[in-house]
Amino acid sequence: MRIKSSINFIYYNSMVNYKDLGLVNTRDMFKRAINGGYAIPAFNFNNMEQLQAIIKASSDLRSPVILQVSKGARNYANQTLLRYMAQGAVEYAKELGCHHPEISLHLDHGDSFELCKSCVDMGFSSVMIDGSALPYEENIALTKKVVEYAHQFDVTVEGELGVLAGVEDEVVAEESHYTQPEEVIDFVTRTGVDSLAISIGTSHGAYKFTPAQCTRDPQTGRLVPPPLAFDVLDAIMEKLPGFPIVLHGSSSVPQEYVDIINANGGKLPDAVGIPEEQLRKASKSAVCKINIDSDSRLAFTAAVRKVFAEKPGEFDPRKYCGPARDLMIELYSHKIKEVLGSDGKLANCD
Repeated sequence: MRIKSSINFIYYNSMVNYKDLGLVNTRDMFKRAINGGYAIPAFNFNNMEQLQAIIKASSDLRSPVILQVSKGARNYANQTLLRYMAQGAVEYAKELGCHHPEISLHLDHGDSFELCKSCVDMGFSSVMIDGSALPYEENIALTKKVVEYAHQFDVTVEGELGVLAGVEDEVVAEESHYTQPEEVIDFVTRTGVDSLAISIGTSHGAYKFTPAQCTRDPQTGRLVPPPLAFDVLDAIMEKLPGFPIVLHGSSSVPQEYVDIINANGGKLPDAVGIPEEQLRKASKSAVCKINIDSDSRLAFTAAVRKVFAEKPGEFDPRKYCGPARDLMIELYSHKIKEVLGSDGKLANCD
């Protein structure tokens, strides 16, 4: 018994508690967002410049923010470095004058219990377990297992019902399947999740819709995507009043970035995203977390390609990653203030 107790003591003391890093979970920020009619930005990041831009924009605008890390990004960055990057992000926000930041470190599209457990153990304050491709009962069992472990450490858990089309890191699906409103009460009750990602027509990647799914603007020739299924969202909110809802795959794919990329050697024909007016509408509902990844990648790539095209002899990473960071700051600031409405929504804006 003494040996077992000693092993448990060593194990628990080897864990990283997210609160010691200055992070917060998503529970309170989601509650305020639903009551206030806005959404929390969930921005994916893979490198230092993205993280700097996210913290600069959210701190200047006094917005809560979720730093999202996919399985692939975690492998790319290294889990130990991520821990210190998250802690550094909190301190950087304070350095920028945001004395009480609300920053959550979230695993995006966790695909196994082991991955979610590892993230909890390494200081993540929120995790997503994506069992949406599994049979319904298997999704429930896996999600419940993650919830039971994470809740021991006050880590919040996001589950998913419905399948989004598109490609994002290891997440690949050719066809989307809308969330079934009749399943949501049973799923949330049996799993104990803190939030639910749903499918209502958003999609991963920069090609969210095929040309056949869209119409063409006769004046610009650009693709006009189909509307989101707000009737499905309304039915889900009726079943789960006041429950936190999440939208994945919600990048707008700004055409100005696509144009810069294409004008400087890139090839992104017919890239199209979710219109911002639809995201504004969703933000005023129970959708309290909106995931944005591809827009940041496009901004970064547009800035880098432009520098390389205009200055082909440039080889100092600071000279092309710096402009990329500046453009991402503009992007994140726009999303926070003009689309999601989360500016000035910190619990303490001092």
